Amino acid sequence: MTKRDYYEILGIKREASEEEVKKAYRKLAMQYHPDRNPGDHTSEERFKEAAEAYEVLRDSNKRDRYDRYGHSGLRGGLGGFEPARDFEMDLAEALRTFMSEGLFGEFFGQAAGGRTREMKQRGNDLQIPLKLTLEEVAAGVNKKIKLHKYLKCDSCTGTGSARGSQEAICPTCRGTGEVRQVSRSFFGQFINVTICHQCRGEGRIVKNPCPDCRGEGRIEGEKTVSLDIPAGVAAGNYLTVRGEGNAGPRGGPAGDLLVVIEEKEHEYFERHGDDILYDLPFGIPQAVLGDVVEVPTLNGKAKLDVTPGMQSGKILRMRGKGIPHLNGYGSGDQLVRVVVWIPGKLSLKEKELFLQLAETDGVKPPKSERGFFSKIKEALF
Repeated sequence: MTKRDYYEILGIKREASEEEVKKAYRKLAMQYHPDRNPGDHTSEERFKEAAEAYEVLRDSNKRDRYDRYGHSGLRGGLGGFEPARDFEMDLAEALRTFMSEGLFGEFFGQAAGGRTREMKQRGNDLQIPLKLTLEEVAAGVNKKIKLHKYLKCDSCTGTGSARGSQEAICPTCRGTGEVRQVSRSFFGQFINVTICHQCRGEGRIVKNPCPDCRGEGRIEGEKTVSLDIPAGVAAGNYLTVRGEGNAGPRGGPAGDLLVVIEEKEHEYFERHGDDILYDLPFGIPQAVLGDVVEVPTLNGKAKLDVTPGMQSGKILRMRGKGIPHLNGYGSGDQLVRVVVWIPGKLSLKEKELFLQLAETDGVKPPKSERGFFSKIKEALF
C-alpha cells in the first residue's frame, strides 16, 4: 500500500517550523483520539497515521532523510544512512507518542505543567537555485555559495540587549508568552489563549536595545556555505541544510536553507532518468560497412564498435556510462542513437556512383508486411 505524504497528512507546507508541525499534529490527535471516537476504526487509523507523520517530522535527522528521499529514506538501503525501521504504528504506540509530548493535559483543557514554555521566533527559510553540469551531477561536487541573509549580532550575541544589560520578564504575560482570557457562560468556563502582543510570545522583552542591531539580535550580512552535492541528483531535487537560513530575532533558532537543483543544458547529451542519450552522426559508407568510432562520454572518450548494415535510428547501449544512481549502487547507461547523414549536394562523380548503386539489388530496401511506423518504432525502441 502506498503511503501518503507526511506533510499532506498533517496539512502543512514542507517548510513548516517545528512549532507548526507540533500544532498540526495536536489538532489532528485531538480530533481523531480514540476516546473521542469510540469504535470508529477510520478515526483510529487517522490517529495512527498522524502520529507516524509526527514521529518523523519532529526529528531533524529523520525529517532530513524524508525530505531528500521520501519514504525510502526511512527504510534503509541508501548509502551513507543508518537503516531506519519502516513505520507501522500500532494504536498503543501512537497513544504513547501523544502522551509523551505533553499533549495529554492540553487535551483536557489545561497546559502541561500549568504554563507554556517561552517561545523564540524562528528565522525564515531561504531557497536558492543551484545549476550543475551533467559532469558535476555524475561525479558529485562541492560547491561554495555566498548567501546574503540575517546573521546573529556579534555585539549582543543575538540577545538584542546592549552589553551589560539583560532581558526582562514581560509584565503582560509574566514570562509565559501567552495571554489567557477566561469567560463563563451557561455551558461552563471557556479559556481563550492568545500570543502576548508585547513580547510576541517570547516571554521576555528588551529594555536596553543593542545599538548595532537595534534590539533585533540579528543584522544583515553575508556568509559562505559549503555544500556537498552527491552524485546522481536531478533537476527538481533539493537539499535541506538545517540552520543555514535567516537567524531568528533575539536568539531565535535559524531557519533552513533549501538548495533546489537545476541542470545546465549539455552540448552533446540529453538526460533520461539516469541514462544519457547521444546522437552519433554516421556516413552512408560507415553505416553500410561498419566502423569503430570514438564517442564522448561523461568521463572522457570511449571507442564504440558499429557493426556493418547499421540502420538510422538504431540505439546502441554503453553499459554503466550514464548517471550514478542516487545514494545507491551502479549507474545508468549511455545510449548512442545512430543518425545516418544524407548529403544534400553531390558532385557529378558522386551522383554517378549512387546511380550505379541504385541499379543493384543489394541496396534496395526489402519488402515488409509491416508499415513504415512499425519499423520506426522497432528502430527506436
